[in-house]
Amino acid sequence: MKNPFRIVCIVLGFICLGLGSLGVVLPFLPSFPFFLATVFFFAKSSKRLHDWFLSTSLYKKHFQSYVERKAMTWTTKISILISLTLVFGTGFVMMKRVPMARVVLVVVWLCHVLYFIFGVKTLKSETC
Repeated sequence: MKNPFRIVCIVLGFICLGLGSLGVVLPFLPSFPFFLATVFFFAKSSKRLHDWFLSTSLYKKHFQSYVERKAMTWTTKISILISLTLVFGTGFVMMKRVPMARVVLVVVWLCHVLYFIFGVKTLKSETC
């Protein structure tokens, strides 16, 4: 009998991979957290899947520097912040009758912006 935890992690890894891939094309769906979750779930479930994902150009281009050095290029930071702004902006517009929720959204959005600008180191070039 196969390990149920391993199977659940593989399924969750593929779900996160799919959502992250959608996030690459859909500006309102952030891909970064889904791809980080993909790395986590594949690492917990299958060395082969984990190694495969780490060898993809998508991982190498956008996530390797963050995972290894806790740093990103400006291009990556800006794309994440644009996605965050679109998602939070949509929520902000939809909550016009709940002013306190709007305040919370603005505070959380601002914390994200400050974290990516000041909390994550910026790499000098795309080739790092």
